[in-house]
Amino acid sequence: MRRLGRTLGTAALAVAVVAGTAGWAAGEGQAAVTGPPPGAAAWRADSVYGRALPDPAGAPPAEVARFFAGLDDSARRALVRSHPLVVGNLDGAPLALRYEANRIAVAATGEARYASLAAPGRQVLAFDPRGRGQVVEVFGDLERSRHVSVIVPGSDNDATSHDAARTPYTGPAGMARALRTVTRDVAVIAWTGYTTPVGVGWDVAVGRLAEAGAARLARFTAGLDAVGAPDPVLFCHSYGSVVCGLAARNTDATDVVAFGSPGMRAGTAAALGTRARVWAARGPSDWIADVPNVRFAGLGHGADPTSPAFGARHVPAADVRGHTGYFTPGTESLAVFASIAKGEVR
Repeated sequence: MRRLGRTLGTAALAVAVVAGTAGWAAGEGQAAVTGPPPGAAAWRADSVYGRALPDPAGAPPAEVARFFAGLDDSARRALVRSHPLVVGNLDGAPLALRYEANRIAVAATGEARYASLAAPGRQVLAFDPRGRGQVVEVFGDLERSRHVSVIVPGSDNDATSHDAARTPYTGPAGMARALRTVTRDVAVIAWTGYTTPVGVGWDVAVGRLAEAGAARLARFTAGLDAVGAPDPVLFCHSYGSVVCGLAARNTDATDVVAFGSPGMRAGTAAALGTRARVWAARGPSDWIADVPNVRFAGLGHGADPTSPAFGARHVPAADVRGHTGYFTPGTESLAVFASIAKGEVR
């Protein structure tokens, strides 16, 4: 009974402190945004040259790629104009079309909070205004780069906080820019493509949102493969590492890097079921170290990825400050991240 009491106390502590990047206010339960974006019904009812359009909910990205490869430029442009939200979020569709479609979709919302995403030069690969909003942005030339990295962020990230000016190296876009600065031959993707937890509450201590996010991440990486992009490196921060842990076996990632992680829903790196190299980093002042690495009655995310028993490769992070400083210029962690991103380490 005493052991059960200790376990319950540990689980309660996990609920209290497992979080992504934000403060200590209690978070509300979030409804995971899944499935195709608004406009899917009109898309399904449409056709081109008498051909049915691929189902945005179920068509594999490779099938989507083959469909667009069989269209002429006029037909492709017509679909972008008629169905920007669907084309912009359709994994397997040509990259340039998705960028164009999302500029249209962002502008069509008429919302000032999204206006900067439509600025010239921005390459928005996915945009979904439902809920708190989701956005995926590319930094670099995804069509020609030899290497691709994907940043998977933790809590309190959405379409409006994705590129917040107050977080130059800590938000998804800030992390992507920081990595891109030291890896010019790498395309870096800030993937705010799932519903993240908000604040500190039940959502951060359970796997519900991570499970929904993992399915979206796996489909996204299949979409990269369908358009000929290189196999990606996944950089997974905080609750984002839970997402990556669940998705790893269903992606073709070459490397999975967990940093500031509360656990990856696996007892060891081998249990992730991936052929990717698994890496882990935790700075000396990262409060995530105080989170109990437990799983009990659905609470908690399991073993500490930085523990020797987990079996991940070590990323030095002795000069990292706090929970979000891993991409700060000049840190050893960023230098090693760059080497991993460029495929320089084996």
